[in-house]
Amino acid sequence: MKNKRPNLLFVFADQWRRQAVGVMGEDPVITPNMDGFAQQGLLFENAVSVCPLCSPHRASFLTGKYPLSTGVFTNCKPSLDMMLSPQEVCISDVLKANGYDTGYIGKWHLDLPEQYNCVEPESGARDWDAYTPPGPKRHGFDYWYSYGTYDQHLSPHYWRDTPEMIKVDQWSVEHETDKSIEYIREHGKDKPFALFLSWNPPHSPYDLVPQKYRELYRDVDVKLRPNVKTESLEAHTGEILGSGEELLRENIKNYFAAVSGLDDNFGRLLKTLKDEGLHENTLVVLSADHGDMLGSHGLMAKHVWYEESIGIPMLMQWPGKIKKGREKTLLGSADIMPTLLGLMELPIPDTC
Repeated sequence: MKNKRPNLLFVFADQWRRQAVGVMGEDPVITPNMDGFAQQGLLFENAVSVCPLCSPHRASFLTGKYPLSTGVFTNCKPSLDMMLSPQEVCISDVLKANGYDTGYIGKWHLDLPEQYNCVEPESGARDWDAYTPPGPKRHGFDYWYSYGTYDQHLSPHYWRDTPEMIKVDQWSVEHETDKSIEYIREHGKDKPFALFLSWNPPHSPYDLVPQKYRELYRDVDVKLRPNVKTESLEAHTGEILGSGEELLRENIKNYFAAVSGLDDNFGRLLKTLKDEGLHENTLVVLSADHGDMLGSHGLMAKHVWYEESIGIPMLMQWPGKIKKGREKTLLGSADIMPTLLGLMELPIPDTC
C-alpha cells in the first residue's frame, strides 16, 4: 500500500540572502530551477532570520522558539558551553513520533564542539566542529550524514553513526545532493519521509566553488547594490577584507556562482521526486539560515540587522495543497516549525 501522508523535503543553504534568487529581481544570479519552482509554488517576500547567525536560526526553526528561549543565542563554538539541548522538542522529534522516516544531511552546527571538552577527540573534529553520536542530541533523526561546521567546501567530511570521519573529494553541495537522492529513492515508497538537507555554500570562503559555475560569471560586470561602501570594507569583527572594489566584485561573482550551483543541484532533487512519482505528495521547502552583507554598509558576512543579513529565501511547493504566488506576510525562524506541521496536519507541540 502506497503512503498517503505527505513527505517533506526541507532544503536550506548557509549565508544565502533573500536577494540572491533570480525571481526576486535584485541580485543578477542565474537560478532557472529555483525561479521555475517559485512560479509554480509560493514565495515569501518577507522571510527573515530572527537572529542572522547559523546556530541561533537553526535552533529556532527546529523548535519553533526564539533564540533566547532555546538558549542558543550565538554560534556553538569551543569557547562557550552552548548547544541545542537534548530536552528541546524539535520538528524532527514530532515527525519521528508520528511515523516518519527522518533524515539529516549536511551541516548541523547545533552541538557543543568536541574540543570544548577534549583536545584530541576520537572523531578528529577540530575547532568549532563536532561529531554528534546517535541518541537524544540528534532529535529523532534516523538517518544521519552530517558534521558540525567545516568550511572547506571542496574537501568536506561527514560522520554517520561512529566517530570514523568520512572524507570526500567533491564539492559539498553536489555530494550532499547525491546522498539525498539516494535517500529519497530508498525511502519514498511505502512510508513517509522527512529529509532535511543543509548545504554550507554560499558561505565563505567564497572561492571554493567548482569552475563550471564560476565560468557563468567570468565576463559579467557585477552591479553593486546602492548601499555598498567599498572605501572601508570590513567584516563586523573588524577584519579588513580589502581596500577597493576589485576584491569585492570577485567575492560577489563567486557567491553568485555558488548560488547557481545550488540551483543546479536543487533541480536534480526536483527531478528525482518526479522520476520516483513523489512530486505530488511531497512538501518541498527551500530556504536559508541567514543572508550575507557582501559590502552593503561597508560590511561582509552577517549578524547585523540589515535586510541583506536577515532576509532569507523562503519558497514552498506542494501541488494542489499550497497556492501559487507571492506572500508578503512576515515569516520568521520560529514560525517555520508550526507552519510546516500545520500544513502536514501533524500536532504542534505546546513548547512552540
